[in-house]
Amino acid sequence: MFIRIKRGGNRAHPHDYLQIVEAYREGTSVRQRVLVTLGRLDQLRAEGQLDGLIKSLCRFSEALRVIEASKVPDIDACSAKPWGPALVFGRLWERQGIAGILEGLGEGRRLEFDLERVGFALSLQRLMEPGSDLQGSRWVNTVEVPGFEKIELQHLYRGVGLLSDLRESLETKLYLQDRNLFNQTLDLVFVDTTSTYMYRDMETPLWRRGHSRDHRSDLPQVILAIVVDRQGWPIAWEVMPGNRADGKAFQALIGLLRRRFQIGRVIVVADRGMVSEENLELLTEDSEFPFDYIVGCRMRKQKEVTEEVLSRGGRYHEVSQKLKVKEVEVKGHRYVVCLNEEEAKKDKTARESMVRALEEKLVKGGPKVLVGNRGYARFLKTRRGAWEIDHEAVKKDERLDGKFVLRTTTKLSAEEVAQAYKGLWRVERTFREQKSTLQVRPIYHQTDRQCVGHIVASFLALRLEVDLQRALDERGIEVSWPDLMGDLKQVQAVRMTLDGEDYLIRTDFVGSAYQAFLAAGVKMPPRVQLIGMA
Repeated sequence: MFIRIKRGGNRAHPHDYLQIVEAYREGTSVRQRVLVTLGRLDQLRAEGQLDGLIKSLCRFSEALRVIEASKVPDIDACSAKPWGPALVFGRLWERQGIAGILEGLGEGRRLEFDLERVGFALSLQRLMEPGSDLQGSRWVNTVEVPGFEKIELQHLYRGVGLLSDLRESLETKLYLQDRNLFNQTLDLVFVDTTSTYMYRDMETPLWRRGHSRDHRSDLPQVILAIVVDRQGWPIAWEVMPGNRADGKAFQALIGLLRRRFQIGRVIVVADRGMVSEENLELLTEDSEFPFDYIVGCRMRKQKEVTEEVLSRGGRYHEVSQKLKVKEVEVKGHRYVVCLNEEEAKKDKTARESMVRALEEKLVKGGPKVLVGNRGYARFLKTRRGAWEIDHEAVKKDERLDGKFVLRTTTKLSAEEVAQAYKGLWRVERTFREQKSTLQVRPIYHQTDRQCVGHIVASFLALRLEVDLQRALDERGIEVSWPDLMGDLKQVQAVRMTLDGEDYLIRTDFVGSAYQAFLAAGVKMPPRVQLIGMA
C-alpha cells in the first residue's frame, strides 16, 4: 500500500485529495484500487488531522516507535558508536578468508582470548585510529564490533607477538586463498623497498641506523620490502634490518618468493635502485624455476647503457601519445629504450636553466654554492684552478632527455615491457598507503617480535584497503580515502532501551558511505533492530 494524491475539483477551484491505494496482481497485470480517500489535503493540514493520523499509525510500527522515542530527552538510551568501517572491512575480512585462517592458526594454543578478533581489532585500528596498543585497548570500546568488548590490553600485546610468530604461515595461507578466491595466476610481480623509523636511541638486531629515505639517519629504522601482483594486490612483504642496502633487501625478497610460495616462472619488475649484476644473476640462477625480469637501468652510472645502448640507432615505435619505444641488444642483453617527448622538453628546459645559473655565477666569480649541488656540479669542470662549464657533459646529458632504459630477459614485445614497467606505480601507491593512510608509524613496541607483529597487522589492513579501493574503482567511484573513512564513521549504531527491551538504531548514510557498502557487498542493516531484553 502507498499514499497517492488525487487531483480533483474544477479548473477554477482545484483540490488535492489524499488516498490510500493498494496494488494487486490480476493475471499478469498489476492493478491499483483505492482503499480509502482521507479527504482534501489542504483541510487535513489546516486542521492538524494529518499529523495526528501519522502519529497514530506510528504506534503500529516498531521501527518508527523506537525512532520517535529516541527523540525524547529522558529516554533510557545511551551510546552511539561508529559502525560503518567495521561492517565494510569486516565483510572484506571474511571474504578474503583472513578470519578463518586466524581461527585455524589459533586452534590448539589454549589462548585466553580470541586471536581472530584481536587480529581484526589491530588491523581495523590501523585504518581508523592509528596508535599504540594502550590507545587501542580504549579504542575497541568506542566502536560497534561483536567481540571487541572482551578485548583487553594484555590481549593486544600478546596478539602482536602471535602475529609475528605466525606470520609465515599466515602469509602462505593467504597467498593460496587469494589464488582460489580471485582465480589468479602469479605471472607478473612488482617489488620495491622503503624504510620506516622509530623514535628510540638504542639499536636492536632489526632496528638499525642506515640510509634513510625519510632523512632521519639519526634514528634506527627497518627496511620494508613488498611484493604486489599486476592488479596491485599485496601478496608478500619482508622486514629487514635498517642498515641493509637495497640490493641485499632485493635478494632477501627473491628468496622469500621462492621459499615461501614455491611459485613457477614469473616476471619480476623492479626499479633501477635494485639493479646489480649480482641481483640479476640471483633471479636467473635457479635452473628449474628461473625468474624473468624487467628492471630499470641507472643511465648515468651504467657504462654499457650510456656508451652503447643510448648511442645505438633505430626507429622508435609509438606505444601511446606520451610513450615511444625501441629495442636494442648489447652483448647478449636485451634493452628497451623508452622516450616521453613531453618529459624531454621539461628536461631540456631544466638543464638550460641550470647552465644559465652557472654562467651567471661564473661571471660573478662565486660558483661555490652551486658546486655543492650535485645536479649543477655535473655540468662544471676545473681548468687551471678555475671553474668553467663542461660543454661535453652538457651534450651527453642531452641524450638522456625524456628517456628511461629497461633491461629484460622476457619475450614480451618492447611495448609490453614498457607498459609492465610503468605498472610500478602500483607498488609506489601501495607504499604511500602503507606509510600514510595506514600509518605504520608510530610504532611503540620495544621488542623486535612485537614490531614485526605490528607490521603484520598493517599488512592485513593494507589488503582490506586495497580490496575496497579496487571495488570502488570498478564502480567508477572517485573519493579520497580520508573522506571515505569520514563518511563510514558517520554510519553509527545507537543503542537504546525502550519498555525493557534493547534496540540498535542505525543512523543515516552520508556521502560515499552507501557506495562503499555496495562495493564491499555488505547487506544494509535495518534502521531499527531488537537485540534483546534489557
